[in-house]
Amino acid sequence: MNADARRHSPAAERNREPIAAALQRLLPAQGVALEIASGTGQHAAFFAERLPGWRWQPSDGDARSLASIAAWCDGIANVLPPLHLDVLAAAWPGLPEQVDALFCANLLHISAWATCSALMNGAARHLSAGGLLLLYGPYLVDGEATAPSNLAFDADLRTRNADWGLRRLADVQRQAQAVGLQLRERVAMPANNLLLVFARSGRL
Repeated sequence: MNADARRHSPAAERNREPIAAALQRLLPAQGVALEIASGTGQHAAFFAERLPGWRWQPSDGDARSLASIAAWCDGIANVLPPLHLDVLAAAWPGLPEQVDALFCANLLHISAWATCSALMNGAARHLSAGGLLLLYGPYLVDGEATAPSNLAFDADLRTRNADWGLRRLADVQRQAQAVGLQLRERVAMPANNLLLVFARSGRL
């Protein structure tokens, strides 16, 4: 794959180290991971190299992203070919039958709210019994002050698209609980982001 196909995200470059460190702590030594909204592919390539015991399945809803993902992951043996995956679809064809982790970064605030419910339903369908759903991004937390930068980001998103915007953690939790997933851990990350770790009820 021609490296010229690689697109670049400065944010993915900045946050890959702290996310990878959290994944190494949270995940067992081996398993199968599905990444939703892989974007450029930088995360898939970096995390797969940091987690050599894991098979990493990247995906994206924008077919134009697949070439960039493939280029970034070229030559990394534990990365599967990227899939075109519409989170809102009733079924997600082409995936491994079960995955041990589902990772998604920076999607919920740049998509319609229906995406959250669809993502939770997909996780409930595809996660193994002990699997984890890991969501990275900025969230609004009731009773806690929101960083001015996140408030400005939220306002900018809503100006660009009325369906976009930072999501309330309580609302995301409610959608997860509806499909039997409970928040197991909330990890503070740099630049006022969170990594939310969900597991099936009873496996906290």
